[in-house]
Amino acid sequence: MPKQRKVEIVLRDGKPSAVILDIAEYERLLERAEDLYDLKMLAEMRKSALRFRTLEDFLQEHESGVSSSA
Repeated sequence: MPKQRKVEIVLRDGKPSAVILDIAEYERLLERAEDLYDLKMLAEMRKSALRFRTLEDFLQEHESGVSSSA
């Protein structure tokens, strides 16, 4: 486990209102939050049945302007 860096707590009217922390620690926390969100979304996606479509149907739905014919 990486060494935790010191954080500074900012008080407003004697109550904690903000935290100052090292940018590397902030980025690590953001990454962990994104990972947790991705795992939650994956769990939700696994609850529904898979639906397969043809390439033409997909392209029509997304109006990508890309043609599947060569």
